[in-house]
Amino acid sequence: MIPVVAFFNTRAGAGTTTLVYNLAWRLADSGTRVLAADLDPQASLTSAFLDEDGLEEIWPVGQAVSRTIWGRREPLGLGAGSIVNVPSRTVASSLDLIPGDPALSSYEGELSEQWRSCLSGQEHAFRITSSFWRILQQAGLNSEAEIILVDLGPGLGAVNRTALLAADLIVFPLSPDLFSIQGLRSFGPAILRWRKEWKDRREKNPTPSLDLPGGDMTPAGYVLLEQAVRLDLPAAAHQWPARIPFEYAQSVLGRQSVLAGKNDPHRIALMKHYRSLIPMAQEARKPVFHLKPADGALGAHLTAANAANAEFGVLASELLSRLRNRIR
Repeated sequence: MIPVVAFFNTRAGAGTTTLVYNLAWRLADSGTRVLAADLDPQASLTSAFLDEDGLEEIWPVGQAVSRTIWGRREPLGLGAGSIVNVPSRTVASSLDLIPGDPALSSYEGELSEQWRSCLSGQEHAFRITSSFWRILQQAGLNSEAEIILVDLGPGLGAVNRTALLAADLIVFPLSPDLFSIQGLRSFGPAILRWRKEWKDRREKNPTPSLDLPGGDMTPAGYVLLEQAVRLDLPAAAHQWPARIPFEYAQSVLGRQSVLAGKNDPHRIALMKHYRSLIPMAQEARKPVFHLKPADGALGAHLTAANAANAEFGVLASELLSRLRNRIR
């Protein structure tokens, strides 16, 4: 199976999509074949990769949508058993995309119902609940991917639960603020609960030949995303980075931590806030480290873009290392 790494944060606007987009490009630049999958109903990752013409092609007006991950789950909802023609788009020689779709938000009720029905041993319920995993794996095989990166939206709904079942590793992008602390306290226990509940359901699978995700959802660690420097922050705000290691260990791992900052083994990386580079890169439809003078990256901007290449390179190497250790 192709390893799946999901990026999850319960807070909107925390920079998760920007992180996944740039990391996917950096891994591809280093020669790793990457499949990026957009499972956020806001489809922000898809919008980052595709221009208006590309979006119109995958979301045709007045037609049945079949070029997104939503289009591929429709046969399952009708009772069909197989997933075929999984849609993916080639972005670069080593980078493919499974486009997302705002229609995913309408899948919450169905997924919640089928999650309950798994307890009754209904085969169709297991096919629905494992649909994202099978779509990802089939698309990964089609694109010969070595790793699948999944961008998730905020929240603890059924779409995210089903998506996380497909994940071997979960990376938590966190901002140094109270929202991240509260997020850890909510989604940490939720993931622990979902892992146990899926184990109980798997034992009721009536069809041994039906492949199902393991539902490991192993926490790989967190990426601390620096915020823009502000002079008006209250003094209490400076305590949040120091509190994250303790909250992460307690809420996500269920144990205590005595380490902090760069000494915390669960902190994968500390990523800078690139300020004006991000909108510049979005306008050019490039990762920040691909920006050139022709894109407006001059002087300090160009220096920062080059530094971002090294920074994302370190993140990519660390993630691959943790993935290899997890597989062993």
